[in-house]
Amino acid sequence: MKSSVVIISNPTAYRASGKKVAAASYYLQSKGYTVEVRVTEKKGDAEVLAQKAVEKSPSIIIAAGGDGTFNEVINGMAGSDIQMAIFPLGTTNVLAKELGIPETVKGSMDIAIEGKPRVVSLGRITLLHGSQKARYFCMMAGVGFDAMTVFGLNRTFKKIWGIGAHIYSGMKVLSRFHPAELTFTLGGKSYSGYSAVIGNGAKYGGHFKVTPDARLTDPDLYVCIFKGKKRFDILRYILGILTRRHLKFRDVEYLVARRIQIDGGAHLQIDGDYLGMTPAVIETATETVRLICPRG
Repeated sequence: MKSSVVIISNPTAYRASGKKVAAASYYLQSKGYTVEVRVTEKKGDAEVLAQKAVEKSPSIIIAAGGDGTFNEVINGMAGSDIQMAIFPLGTTNVLAKELGIPETVKGSMDIAIEGKPRVVSLGRITLLHGSQKARYFCMMAGVGFDAMTVFGLNRTFKKIWGIGAHIYSGMKVLSRFHPAELTFTLGGKSYSGYSAVIGNGAKYGGHFKVTPDARLTDPDLYVCIFKGKKRFDILRYILGILTRRHLKFRDVEYLVARRIQIDGGAHLQIDGDYLGMTPAVIETATETVRLICPRG
């Protein structure tokens, strides 16, 4: 028999089904792997299951779900030498799009067992109030408008409507968006703004790119600060992102750093899941993950 594989499955992911996970398990077994499937029951379970799986030292841990599931598994595996693969079953699957991993059983499982492990840099975010521990993110952290959209997301609607639930939540937030001014300190300088995206990867919300120069294998974090606070400004930024023109706007600051302190009060999200409120420090983590990517 070949090496062992642990699949951590989130059954509430938008495109998840027991049949898909079973098919992935059977396919890996047909290739000679021993497979153990562990199913989450609530938020946070994937991180705990990943930590327990690491203790048993399987060859590969596969996260089956969406970006939130991938984030939890990464938080359970950060600093480990065990290889991680992903089986995209979520709403937007941004990490899968960043890596070029298909949303099919055979395609994603072939990459899991035949792909090339790469050392992926992580971001680390620490809230400066309360007792919540620091958390890692792989793709990005959002501050302000997009985090408010995630905060207001109805999970039942998300399971039924997918991306439509995000659009609906965003429209609701836009109708009552009155943000507080934030201060972003990096490289010894301070910048003001009302929303921001800190990218460890290039893609955002699918195939869109807010921080186009960010690379998962590069420890630098790219910071896109939006200085406008009016509803029209938000609509203009969204259109700019859709047309890849936002970095040319005079009221958009695009910076690179390895540590950013955010002062003021705003919502935060990481990898598409809600985290909490600023103030916070975001920095390049010393821990990494070995993420299996397509060859070539």
